[in-house]
Amino acid sequence: MVSGTGENDVVPSTKFEDKNLTDFDSPKKPKRNKYAMACAVLASLTSILLGYDIGVMSGAVIYIQDDLKINDTQVEVLVGILNLYSLIGSFAAGRTSDWIGRRYTIVLAGAIFFVGALLMGFAPNYAFLMFGRFVAGIGVGYALMIAPVYTAEVSPASSRGFLTSFPEVFINAGILLGYVSNIAFSRLSLQLSWRFMLGVSAIPSIFLAFGVLAMPESPRWLVMQGRLGDAKRVLDRTSDTKEEAEIRLSDIKEAAGIPEECQDDVVEVQKRNTGQGVWRDLLINPTPAVRHILIAGVGIHFFQQASGIDAVVLYSPRIFKKAGITSDKQQLLATVAVGFVKTIFILVATFLLDRVGRRPLLLTSVAGMIVSLGTLVIGLTIIEHVGHKVMWAVAMCIVGVLSYVATFSIGMGPITWVYSSEIFPLRLRAQGTSMGVAVNRVTSGIISMTFLSLSKGITIGGAFFLFMMIAVVGWVFFYTMLPETQGKTLEGMEGLFGNYAWKFQSKKKNTTSNGQIQLNSNGGQN
Repeated sequence: MVSGTGENDVVPSTKFEDKNLTDFDSPKKPKRNKYAMACAVLASLTSILLGYDIGVMSGAVIYIQDDLKINDTQVEVLVGILNLYSLIGSFAAGRTSDWIGRRYTIVLAGAIFFVGALLMGFAPNYAFLMFGRFVAGIGVGYALMIAPVYTAEVSPASSRGFLTSFPEVFINAGILLGYVSNIAFSRLSLQLSWRFMLGVSAIPSIFLAFGVLAMPESPRWLVMQGRLGDAKRVLDRTSDTKEEAEIRLSDIKEAAGIPEECQDDVVEVQKRNTGQGVWRDLLINPTPAVRHILIAGVGIHFFQQASGIDAVVLYSPRIFKKAGITSDKQQLLATVAVGFVKTIFILVATFLLDRVGRRPLLLTSVAGMIVSLGTLVIGLTIIEHVGHKVMWAVAMCIVGVLSYVATFSIGMGPITWVYSSEIFPLRLRAQGTSMGVAVNRVTSGIISMTFLSLSKGITIGGAFFLFMMIAVVGWVFFYTMLPETQGKTLEGMEGLFGNYAWKFQSKKKNTTSNGQIQLNSNGGQN
């Protein structure tokens, strides 16, 4: 459309140029929606429970092994079994969250973990401790699945990457708290130290359960229940503008099969996303787009864990011991440094996700992990073959561990949860995300429960070389299979998958952008 001025008038041309520059040079972003941020923080607090368990177990297991007189195989099982137990929770969470809502599923996760933490804290023997791990694992599975789903569904597109990375932020905060707890309670007697380390995690789950009740329900779940009036009120508060709230509501209604013209507060919705229909659409007879989404969502979770992050976080005291740090206290202090670096870099990542984009940040992160693992492999191999402490090799190991957790936290860590929670279509989101979490936990469990045996079989340097090669394969997978999702609405994600057109569109977009900027630059000189 042209205004009353002529075709060659400067005004329409300027508007056209501004429009293209806006597309490629990122417009000024609206201020972050504080209400959406508060909701994301409360939902993501559940992730502290997992993080704390990972962090505290790395040190507690030293005292558990001495107190309960268990061998290395039992240590591996104790440390890693929670990941397998969490499968029950992550699979159940998909159906539970569709049934009782995202919010009450978060409350349920906190309640289950509370019981598990108490059981572990009062465990008189190894068998009872394993039962406590079983209960806590179910709570962790619920929390891991539901926190990123709720946060993605409540967040505006402009800050979805920032807000959906919160679960990973709180996992890292929990890991750091666990490491600090190890040092704090290590001064107690052998029998009390590890019991306090594990049992104290029941306290945050109480506050979490009550805090979540102040949150609104997910607008997408409300629409699935036919509660359009309630969904509109939530969207009005969690969107950057009134117009965005209307667009989000319209997109969600379309995804749920509700006519766009329907303006009633409560409507009847045909239940299409329950039972066998969802699993058929996801696994048995998926469209090309859904198949691509499933491969991308499951693949990113697999490579996140298969590249060895839990081996570093859970067994860092043993890694530092192998590197030549022999004192228990010094090992725990070095481990706190790992937690501190991990937390700092995850905070940096939250501000980069919506500025740099998921794809470039992920590829850069994995490349850094590969280099860091290579450094760690060289340092550990030299120490193993020399047979005595070589200070520069010890320094290489410490630098390798710290740079590995830093590069992991700046990309691979948060992007896994952000990406997998935003790409699945609404009708498949709960079950699709729970599948990704399941693969994540199984892989983590296998790594955790085999690392000590693997280190004995192929040396600790050989184990990290294996993780490095898996990270190389992961980089190739991410480069070829994962399109950029930055700035896309959740309902528009499906259009990115099912073909490789996004690669050519990206190249074309960059070419057009460069040409347009050149045009504007010339125009500015005139």
